[in-house]
Amino acid sequence: MIDIARIKAITLDLDDTLWPIWPTIARAEEALLGWLAHHAPGTAALCATPGLQRQVREQMPLLRPDLASDMSALRREAIRVLLGRAGESPDLAEPAFEFFFEQRQKVELFADVLPALDFLKSRYPLVSVSNGNADIHKVGLGQYFTAALSAHQLGIAKPDVRIFHAGAQAAGVLPHEVLHIGDDAHLDCVGGLDAGMQVVWVNREAHTWGHEDKQPHLEVRDLHALCGHWPDYVGG
Repeated sequence: MIDIARIKAITLDLDDTLWPIWPTIARAEEALLGWLAHHAPGTAALCATPGLQRQVREQMPLLRPDLASDMSALRREAIRVLLGRAGESPDLAEPAFEFFFEQRQKVELFADVLPALDFLKSRYPLVSVSNGNADIHKVGLGQYFTAALSAHQLGIAKPDVRIFHAGAQAAGVLPHEVLHIGDDAHLDCVGGLDAGMQVVWVNREAHTWGHEDKQPHLEVRDLHALCGHWPDYVGG
């Protein structure tokens, strides 16, 4: 169980904690296909192959390990590779990515998110800690957060304890005074535990916990269930 008395700040993951990521990416990739049809039709024809955009994107960390913690750069380079395969100008990679990036910010929040953020923000400073490239201001949640940290910004990614410690520092507290909330058992929970934080595993899909040597302080199906551990929470 979490020790509420210890909590002085909260760090939050974004993708798949506050909104489902893969529907968001699928919509952005579909929109990008439409953009390419106007600006790079050969690449659009190539990308019409189901799953090709994502396949190339997933290959990029091996091709460009120097960009491993920068999701935006990996996506931009994936677009550049696709343009090259189609024999079209690689200079289109930047405007194509900018279009994709704007579409990627059009998220659909889980129903429990806004009531939970309202409740938690009224009690603690909130800091987002993400390996992804969502922009909390562009997705419409900037008013809830004291700070937003990303793997791209820091050059380190979860589960590296340094990104968690940076989150605590941004909130102005010590790591053991932080409650970290996230959906990924390894990246969020094991990383947060190693950083000395209390952790909550938001397990929306009823996954099996796979780390027998460590346990989250709390497992919940959604943020409403988490906030229910505060006796004065009324929401849902």
